[in-house]
Amino acid sequence: MDQFDKLLAKWQPTALSLFRFMTGLLLFQYGVAKILKFPTIPEGNAYAFLNKVQLMSLSGAAGLIELIFGALLLLGLFTRPVAFILAGEMAFAYFIGHAPRSFFPLINGGTLAILFCFACLYLSTAGGGPYSVDAMRKK
Repeated sequence: MDQFDKLLAKWQPTALSLFRFMTGLLLFQYGVAKILKFPTIPEGNAYAFLNKVQLMSLSGAAGLIELIFGALLLLGLFTRPVAFILAGEMAFAYFIGHAPRSFFPLINGGTLAILFCFACLYLSTAGGGPYSVDAMRKK
C-alpha cells in the first residue's frame, strides 16, 4: 500500500490544478447561462429557469460572480481570495435558495451548492496548484 500511496502522492499537485480548473469551469458555465443566456436550455429541463435570470436580480448578481470569478478560477488567478468569495456565494445560495424548501439537500436541490461551497473552501486553503497563473507569477 505504501508504493500505491507514493505513486498517487506524486500526482497530487497536478490533480489540485485539474480540480481547480474543473471547479472553475463548472461555475463559469452557470455564469454564462445566467448572464449570456448560452446555451438556451429547453423548457422542461431542471435548469430551464436559467434562461429567465434578470441581470438586476439576486440570481443575476450570482451569475456575474460565477462568470467573472469562475473565469479567474479557471485561470488560477487570485485563486485563494476568489475561491473564498465563491465558497461564500455558494453557502449564501444554499441558505437563501435551497434550505427554505426542505432540510434535506436531496429534496431541496441544494446538493451542488453544498459541493461547490466546500470545493471552493478547499481551494481557498490549498491554492491553485502548479499549473496556474498564480504559480507563474511567483516565479
